[in-house]
Amino acid sequence: MFSGIVEEAAKVIALEKERENLHITMECSFVKELKIDQSISHNGVCLTVVKTTDNTYTVTAIKETLDKTNLGKLEIGSKVNLERSAKLDGRLDGHMVQGHVDQTAVCTEVTEADGSWYFTFEYEPTQDDYITVEKGSVSVNGVSLTVVNSKDRSFQVAIIPFTYDMTNFHQIKPGTVVNLEFDILGKYIAKIVRQQLGKA
Repeated sequence: MFSGIVEEAAKVIALEKERENLHITMECSFVKELKIDQSISHNGVCLTVVKTTDNTYTVTAIKETLDKTNLGKLEIGSKVNLERSAKLDGRLDGHMVQGHVDQTAVCTEVTEADGSWYFTFEYEPTQDDYITVEKGSVSVNGVSLTVVNSKDRSFQVAIIPFTYDMTNFHQIKPGTVVNLEFDILGKYIAKIVRQQLGKA
């Protein structure tokens, strides 16, 4: 379980394809604290550490993950948002994030707003009927954010300078594909409604 509070944006230094899997190696400031089998959120995707060195660590993404997220689009030098799992004895500064990406979205506009930025994302509705709501929570590339201008197929988020600099939002531009995890409470409500309407 995660909170959507990104610790840093790590740089991809190696990508190795092995059959349908992709081994992703990154540099990060806390690599010496990592252990094999530890779970870390990568752009909102929960992956397991499989190898460490003095200054790098490696995770493996399977075909299912590559098909449903933006991890398959990574290149050498790409920045990946990292968050280690939440501690039960700490404050939850973001919202409950599972690390299970629901689908991807595409950035359609970035607007500067006198020191901050508004990012607009569009996504294709699925049979799960996941939605955003005004002032609700959504995870974009693993970042816990508040929804503004919620619509049927799109929403906006406001990004402050700290978040812009500390995450990979500074690399997002129109056309960039991002990972979405919708709010867990909203997903349960959507399922209940589908069952009541006989759609489940």
